[in-house]
Amino acid sequence: MSPASLQPSSRVRFVTANAGDAGQRIDNFLIRHFKGVPKSHIYKILRKGEVRVNKKRIKATYKLSVGDEVRLPPVRTSPEKVRRPPDDAIERLSRRIVYDDERVVVVNKPAGLAVHAGSGIDFGVIDIMQCMEKKDRDIFLVHRLDRGTSGCLLLARDREALRSLQRALQEDRMTKYYLALVKGRWEQQEQRLEMSLRRNKIRGGERLVQVDRDGKPSVSVFTTLRSFAGKPDQAGCSLMRIKLITGRTHQIRVHSAESDHPLAGDQRYGDERFNRQMKSYGLNRIFLHASAITFPHPDNDQDMTLEPPLDDDLQQVLEQLSV
Repeated sequence: MSPASLQPSSRVRFVTANAGDAGQRIDNFLIRHFKGVPKSHIYKILRKGEVRVNKKRIKATYKLSVGDEVRLPPVRTSPEKVRRPPDDAIERLSRRIVYDDERVVVVNKPAGLAVHAGSGIDFGVIDIMQCMEKKDRDIFLVHRLDRGTSGCLLLARDREALRSLQRALQEDRMTKYYLALVKGRWEQQEQRLEMSLRRNKIRGGERLVQVDRDGKPSVSVFTTLRSFAGKPDQAGCSLMRIKLITGRTHQIRVHSAESDHPLAGDQRYGDERFNRQMKSYGLNRIFLHASAITFPHPDNDQDMTLEPPLDDDLQQVLEQLSV
């Protein structure tokens, strides 16, 4: 790209990393913020120390944490082309808003929709919600959900609300529950799983999470809601309610797989034969749904609980298993 096609940014900016940025490498963060800037230039300003995190020089491999203050130096960027999400995507998400006020929004995110636009993804929840916002206000992601996971996603309408909700998350005042269908009969009615997880294994270009003593601690509590016997030549399965004590990447999926109860429809950590079996019951995605969230409202610090219904496609799978 020629210099003439770039627009100058003449001042230093400071950006605070939020929950949506947590775990992202600083080089990828800069690529997202400096659209149109050659990657070679981004790595150059990193090497020269022009980009700083919490006033310190960092390497391109540095991973952001919530609250990190990132110094963005003046650069020349290309005019950003704004692509409006399709009207049907906006309409679909608008029907899945389960709570909405001046400070916070809770969306029952559909499976298959990413939270952010990215490589090969033209738009995500944030992009759609931004189109729906009035007065050109920003909207902020409080926590993440995998693209294939449906359910409760919490958003903030201003930075003060975002900081309040992030504090609640860090202080364990936010509770998240999931519903998952897993292979086999889970013998214990309730089981607390603790494992150290690390993202350090590559398979087919995808980063996998695995149990590693040098990883970060993760804790989940699994409770059996219902068991299904299955047909004579098939494995049974169990519907679990899972409370997250920590929120590591792919935590539920790895905890389930390591317990010999992989999630139904999980193409990355699951069981291929079990997945084919579940497909015969109409399951065409991972059976993982963020079923409920409790959080203190930024205005009054009073706890709110939202619990949208299970998606129809997953409910129909349960009905087929019950026949």
